[in-house]
Amino acid sequence: MKCPYCGYQESKVVDSRHSDDGLSIRRRRECLECGKRFTTYETVESLPMVVVKKDGSRQSFDRGKILGGMMRACEKRPVSMADLEAAVDEIEQTIQNSLEREISTTRIGELVMERLKPLDEVAYVRFASVYRQFKDINTFMQELNKILAEK
Repeated sequence: MKCPYCGYQESKVVDSRHSDDGLSIRRRRECLECGKRFTTYETVESLPMVVVKKDGSRQSFDRGKILGGMMRACEKRPVSMADLEAAVDEIEQTIQNSLEREISTTRIGELVMERLKPLDEVAYVRFASVYRQFKDINTFMQELNKILAEK
């Protein structure tokens, strides 16, 4: 690991510990040339994901878009940011574990709805109404009746 202070290539690991999220390892290193200490993080390299949109166009996966959509659905609802972050983490992990390098927006939408439903039913219906493009009040009522039937 190259020292950020003097550029020397050799350093030794002084301390290692898991990060708070458990997805990386934090390492304290000491340069063998200048003796200064610095921190590095080791994470698993993930393969890039491509999202296939409904019109057939492709773009790189962006977890921020999923979080943004969920935040809009949960606006003025009692859902914590930590719960939303955890849901997005689960969705991202599911996508990474699928072994497919391309995923459709349809599949992402379904994953979001699966995570929103137990968090907040109103947020779920809000998201579903946009995602499924409800055309009229009858479509909206059908979705509400499904939720009521499940209870």
